[in-house]
Amino acid sequence: MGIDEIVERVLPLPCERVAGYAMDWRHDAEWTQGIRTAELTREADGGGFGVGAEVTRTAYFLGRRIDYVLRVAAYEPPRLLDMVSVAGPMPMHVTYTFTPTPDGGTLARIRVRGDASGLYGLAAPLMGRKVRSSLVKDLRDLEQRLSAPQD
Repeated sequence: MGIDEIVERVLPLPCERVAGYAMDWRHDAEWTQGIRTAELTREADGGGFGVGAEVTRTAYFLGRRIDYVLRVAAYEPPRLLDMVSVAGPMPMHVTYTFTPTPDGGTLARIRVRGDASGLYGLAAPLMGRKVRSSLVKDLRDLEQRLSAPQD
């Protein structure tokens, strides 16, 4: 059974600022539900973060620890970050897009697709709802974090 969830939110902040923060793996645990750690475990071919880079995440989902690795498939800052899982409990595809709005804000969109067969097959309907709920919270937390006074 497949999961395909898309959430979006308009943030009243400049696109470069939103994308710059959200596309930086070092901030994953600060605004993404369930993620406890994120580590760049393979650099892009040209070094640093970009296409081919891999980020290993440790998260908790439905009460279980999940370790997975996402490989960057497309990286076009500040517009697009597309990642596919290369290790983990289920195949997954995560896409972040950021589009400037006419009033200077940002339309932020997250799409998560995955194959919930096997271990998670029976829980696929619950997983879809939980993924959607988590993504809604992610975008809310992203806006709150970026709107907070800077130290």
